[in-house]
Amino acid sequence: MATTPAQRLAEFLRIRRGRVLPADLGLESGSRRKVAGLRREELAMLAGVSTDYYQRIEQGRGVRPSDRVLDALGRALDLTEEEFRHLRALGHAARHPAGPRRRVPERVPETTHRLLRTITGPAMVLSSHLDVLTWNPLAGSLFGGLDAVPAPERNVLRAIVLNPDARYVCPDWEASAVEYIGMLRAAAAADPDHPRLQELVGELSVRSSDFRELWARHDVREKTRGRKRFEHPEVGTVTLDWDAYPLPGRPGPALIAYTAVPGSADAERLRVLASLLATEDASRLSAR
Repeated sequence: MATTPAQRLAEFLRIRRGRVLPADLGLESGSRRKVAGLRREELAMLAGVSTDYYQRIEQGRGVRPSDRVLDALGRALDLTEEEFRHLRALGHAARHPAGPRRRVPERVPETTHRLLRTITGPAMVLSSHLDVLTWNPLAGSLFGGLDAVPAPERNVLRAIVLNPDARYVCPDWEASAVEYIGMLRAAAAADPDHPRLQELVGELSVRSSDFRELWARHDVREKTRGRKRFEHPEVGTVTLDWDAYPLPGRPGPALIAYTAVPGSADAERLRVLASLLATEDASRLSAR
């Protein structure tokens, strides 16, 4: 990982510059080009800054570009809204390097625990770094029995990257991995030196070439909404929409709620799974 805010900004711009196809912008392309993507001078021209100034930004040489310059670079690179916000966060960090931070552990309020007990669909609470802080039985079953996973290992990104059965349990493995890694990238912009971030990225980088490759792409996703497909051993394939609801704290955990379209086959499979779990609970109670 890049070590300073200026270097993190430079790395993001360098990766994004390499992805832009010159032909899409009406620029010369072909075998005479020595670099993939845009040249530095081309991006500088499109953003309306001098080549020397942009070069110093990309080299992390202490330049602190304004939001106006960052927005011009973002437009030239055709960034998404999520990527724009990520670029501004990196730029703000480069202009205002943070001093020592007082970090408060992310906790789940008791009211949220109560709420989870009333939600009939799958739901869980994820930390900023995708640790599973709490969940209801349906979510635990869809994610492969969270009760049996040691607390330090209850992390959705860690599970999808390191679990040998992940590609079976999660048919859309690559899309899910990109999504989770993008979420972690967004968290990294807010606090790149967080010990949990360093620990998680360090472990996954050492143990997974897939993670190293995807992390180096600098994709960014925000925890807002999406769709996830599960392969459950008892009810088969279940495709659910999910929405994230931030809990108190800055940054703080988020409640993730999964829903199926009413009347759909996925809704029926969820109903069957809930019934199976209720039967298992009743059997355990009667056995006591």
